[in-house]
Amino acid sequence: MKNFTDRVAVVTGAAGGIGRAMCIELARRGSHIAAVDVDEDGLAEVRGQVEALGRNCSVHLVDVSDRAQMEALPEEVIAEHGAVHILVNNAGVSVNLSFREQDLEDLEWITGINYWGVIYGCKFFLPHLLEADEAHIVNISSSAGFIGMKWQTSYSATKFAVTGFSESLYVELSNTNVGITCVHPGAVATNILGAARMDEGRRTKLLKTFKYATPPEHAARTICKAIERKRLKQVLCVDSRVLHFMKRLAPISTLRLLRLANSRGGD
Repeated sequence: MKNFTDRVAVVTGAAGGIGRAMCIELARRGSHIAAVDVDEDGLAEVRGQVEALGRNCSVHLVDVSDRAQMEALPEEVIAEHGAVHILVNNAGVSVNLSFREQDLEDLEWITGINYWGVIYGCKFFLPHLLEADEAHIVNISSSAGFIGMKWQTSYSATKFAVTGFSESLYVELSNTNVGITCVHPGAVATNILGAARMDEGRRTKLLKTFKYATPPEHAARTICKAIERKRLKQVLCVDSRVLHFMKRLAPISTLRLLRLANSRGGD
C-alpha cells in the first residue's frame, strides 16, 4: 500500500503503546481512524490527537476477546467511515509467570485477547477488506512468537499462533488485494508489563530493563514502512533482531543458551 491518504484504518488496543502510536502515525499519513479498546479515557485522548491532525476518528469500546462485540464491529466502522482498508490487530496482554504458577484462567484470558482477538478481527473484517481496491492486515506478534523464553509459555503460545496464522493467511490471500504483515517487537516502551499478570518483584526487575526500550512512535513508523513495502515479516527492536538472527543461525544452541542463563539466573 503506497498511499495512506483517505484510507480507513481499524486499530485494536488503540488507547496506548503501539496502538496509539499507529493511530497517530496513520493519521499523519492521511488515514482516518477507527480506534478500538476497552479503555474509554484512553480512546478519548486518541480521538483528540487524531482529530488535531485533521483526520476523522471514531472510537469503539470493544473487548476483542468477545466474539459478539467483534462480529458487530465492522458494521459500526462502515457506518462511521464507509469502508475499511487497514486492520491493525494490536491488542495484547502478557502473563509473566512460570507454567506451574499459572492458573487455567490466566491461559484462557491471554488466549482470548492475544489469539482470538486476532482471529475475530481477521474473520469479521476480511470480507470488507476484500471489497477495497487495496487493503492490508497487520498482526502484532512478538519476539516470543519465534523463540520461547522463561515465564513466557502462554504468551509465546499465543504469539507463535499469531505468526503461523499470519503466514498461512499470507499464502491464502496471494491472489487478492489484501496484504499481510506480521510484526515481531522486542522491548517497546508500552504498558504491557504494567498490566501483565505476574509477581510484583519480578515486574519491578523487568521494568528496569525497559529503560532503553524502543519508543512506540518509532515502532509505528517502521510498521507503516512495512505496509508500504508489503513486507510479510517485520522484526522490531535491537533485542528482537539479535534473537531472530541467533534463532535462524543456530536454533537449538540458542535455546540451550537461554536454558543455561535461566538455570544460573534464577528469578
